[in-house]
Amino acid sequence: MTQMVTWEIRDGIAVLTLDNPPVNALGQDLRAGIWQAIEAAGADPAVQAIVICAEGRNFSAGADIREFGKPPVAPSLPDLCNLIEASAKPVIAAIQGKALGGGFELALAAHARIAQRTAKVGLPEVTLGILPGAGGTQRTPRLIGAEPALRLILGGKPLRARDAQAMGLLDGVVEDGLVDAAIALARNMVADGKPVVPTRARRDGFHEPAAYEAAIAAARTAQDKVPANPDLPANSRIIDCIEAALLLPFDAGLTFERSAFEDCLGSIGARGLRHAFLAERRTAKIPELGTQPRAIAHVGVIGGGLMGAGIIVALMGAGLAVSLVERDHDSLVAGLERIADIHENAVAKGRMTAEARDEQWARLKGSADITTLAEVDLVIEAASEDEAIKTALFRQLDSVVKPGAILATNTSYLDINTLAAATSRPGDVVGLHFFSPAHIMRLMEVVVGAQTAPDVVTAGFALAARLGKVAVRAGVCDGFIGNRILTAYRTAADFTLEDGASPAQIDAAMRAFGMALGPYQVSDMAGLDISWARRKRLAPTRDPKARYVSIADRLCEAGRFGQKSGAGYYSYPDGRVGKEDPATQAIIEAERAAKGITPRSFTAEEIQRRCLAAMANEGARILQEGIALRPSDLDVVLLSGYGYPRWRGGPMQSADEIGLLELKNTLLAYAKETPEFWRPADLLGELIKNGRHFADLNET
Repeated sequence: MTQMVTWEIRDGIAVLTLDNPPVNALGQDLRAGIWQAIEAAGADPAVQAIVICAEGRNFSAGADIREFGKPPVAPSLPDLCNLIEASAKPVIAAIQGKALGGGFELALAAHARIAQRTAKVGLPEVTLGILPGAGGTQRTPRLIGAEPALRLILGGKPLRARDAQAMGLLDGVVEDGLVDAAIALARNMVADGKPVVPTRARRDGFHEPAAYEAAIAAARTAQDKVPANPDLPANSRIIDCIEAALLLPFDAGLTFERSAFEDCLGSIGARGLRHAFLAERRTAKIPELGTQPRAIAHVGVIGGGLMGAGIIVALMGAGLAVSLVERDHDSLVAGLERIADIHENAVAKGRMTAEARDEQWARLKGSADITTLAEVDLVIEAASEDEAIKTALFRQLDSVVKPGAILATNTSYLDINTLAAATSRPGDVVGLHFFSPAHIMRLMEVVVGAQTAPDVVTAGFALAARLGKVAVRAGVCDGFIGNRILTAYRTAADFTLEDGASPAQIDAAMRAFGMALGPYQVSDMAGLDISWARRKRLAPTRDPKARYVSIADRLCEAGRFGQKSGAGYYSYPDGRVGKEDPATQAIIEAERAAKGITPRSFTAEEIQRRCLAAMANEGARILQEGIALRPSDLDVVLLSGYGYPRWRGGPMQSADEIGLLELKNTLLAYAKETPEFWRPADLLGELIKNGRHFADLNET
């Protein structure tokens, strides 16, 4: 028996304790330890019943997904669940914290389940593109029926203990004294003298076969309304498995479930979702890890525009004191009104109570005097994206804020080192690049300058965690990670637009790829004038030999800035719903004619291939320049901040799926058209030569 499982006998009850920090993931060592303990307790005549509990905050967060896709190692989780269920002695699961996925399947195999009131249970495998593979689809409907089982497994969201008890998944809920309560339940079951009833023999959920079948039919009808995605088969297979629970003997149902699980596990969607999950966990592995972060309790924000207001709402929601500074009284009032509007909207929609709004508002102060920031721990400037304005601000902040306070910029593109050089303390300067709307978007790029202090970097990551955001470390370059890849994506799209495709065709192709919106829809929403200002800033350094598409510039010159002006790539006669516009097409055709371009047709697949190749190639350049730590960090940025389809895992994961040699050949073919843009990154050749993939760089 391994040290991950210990057990002791308390008056005839064997108490097994799982201890595999941090979340008691059911890896092979823990499974083996449980197996040995169950067998030993079952064979010990002094043991009358068994309680399974856990050390730490969680019963078990589920399987160790790092084992997925690798050769199985005994004992498997399905076999372990069957062993527990087959015990002649009562087995009771005592659940604290989270019992999710395989952890809850293990509990379902026990003969009774009791949980702490604060516990949560569930089967969230669908969020990883798979389904419960250790009996979850067979045991759950036996306990609660088809409709609630489908709701639980297809929804993937955990249940609170009281809700799970009301549904029939738990036999008891206690405020405290969980293990003692489980032992008492075990003694009662022993005293009752009746043979234990394994979950496989339960028929509670089968009492109304007609209702069960109707729930299956309704689930299939709902599934048919969603466009089929062969790369994400989990939902339809879950419905199949719940139906199999009614139609097949239990062991045959388990076999059916396991086959469906294996099918889902090998799908592109499951690989992408699994990669995304692990990639988010990996972003915290930074060179500065282990350095104590600077404490942050009071934050100053300069600028109450849309971005600044969102940042303030996020900070207030995390319990921080916030001071807003604007350039004048009228701007301050407007900024405070924006914040109030966000709060009032949240209250109206039931996302926030009036009491919470008032409590948060009490921690906000506003001023038009920058000296009020003298004692804050962190300043985040969210001023206009103008280097002169931001540099002047940093020079002023240097003389205002206390020593050791962090000076952060929310710039999307500008050089952090230039801003830091305007101060006498460049080690205190960092980029905290939020994404709009900042109180909703999960991503934050922590941009590390040449002299940024390690405890400032870790403070940025700690702040992101407090705000419920995922932080990614980025180096200094124009656009950092996300906007730099976005620029490559947009450039590829613009070339395709100028060569013959329409904005609507390109947008439709990328939505079909899985993007939330197409590139030109996004541009119209964000405002074309923002990227126009950046292009004008970069114009003096642009290679005159490089291909440059001027269509967006012509739209801006015509006053077409997107939704806010009523027209951009699309027109907006009804507000926010864009319609194809002949005026846009006329501008596009004029630009083609000026360059002597004869338009040609593009398939959706070619549009997708061009955009993905551009993103992955730019990602490779970012990696070889050391701007990002690893390929999966690039994927997290695109997934969390730019609407890249999560089930695809990100552009670097997509490149691995395609194959790096095929990607390089595709780039070489396009390079015949525009060599300076499509030239393959050197890193691609190195990886191909050594038989490696981007994924191989994620653990370095």
